[in-house]
Amino acid sequence: MSESLPESLLSPAVIDAPSAEASEAVAAEQAEKRQVARWYAVQVASSCEKKVKATLEQRAVTLGVDNRILEIEIPQTPGVKIKKDGNRTSTEEKVFPGYVLVRMVLDEDTMMAVRSTPNVINFVGAEERRATARARGHIKPRPLSRQEVDRIFKRAAEKKPVVKVDLAEGDQILVTAGPFKDFQGEVIEVSGDRNKLKALLSIFGRETPVELEFSQISKQS
Repeated sequence: MSESLPESLLSPAVIDAPSAEASEAVAAEQAEKRQVARWYAVQVASSCEKKVKATLEQRAVTLGVDNRILEIEIPQTPGVKIKKDGNRTSTEEKVFPGYVLVRMVLDEDTMMAVRSTPNVINFVGAEERRATARARGHIKPRPLSRQEVDRIFKRAAEKKPVVKVDLAEGDQILVTAGPFKDFQGEVIEVSGDRNKLKALLSIFGRETPVELEFSQISKQS
């Protein structure tokens, strides 16, 4: 299944952070001065990850910052969608829906290129306090650590295919294969990770829970 970003990335931190985070900030500033590219997480509008990736790649060239915006990635893992008729189609499931990862040299030009891209909400980062407590602070992009980057891409590479099925509890099904072929029943549990479901079938006049594979059933309208 798709996952959310680690809480450490989603929770804005004020600028007066603990010493460990301060050290990370110092390292990031030094990297910026050395023009070192780092990975950043960018929050985008729902279901707009691919659109943002394509648009930002074009804008980087147009704005002359493609030598500093080097990679734009949407970590994904393979998936399988099972339709009502039991047919399967291959899909790709986003590991972190609503986020795009960008490897870039952070400066005013590259930040502007990212932030002004349609459907981009903001960088994930630390919130700097403004003079008035009521005013919302400015988000300073926080680079991902090497450990975070390795973990994200390793997770995407190692995940088992995600199975999505157009079935839910209460749906009526018809068994199309196996020993219970032609029986009708009601879904009581769906296990996408196991490619199976449980349904109540009327066997000898009694409602009996039976485990079935997705390939053995079809959904009734």
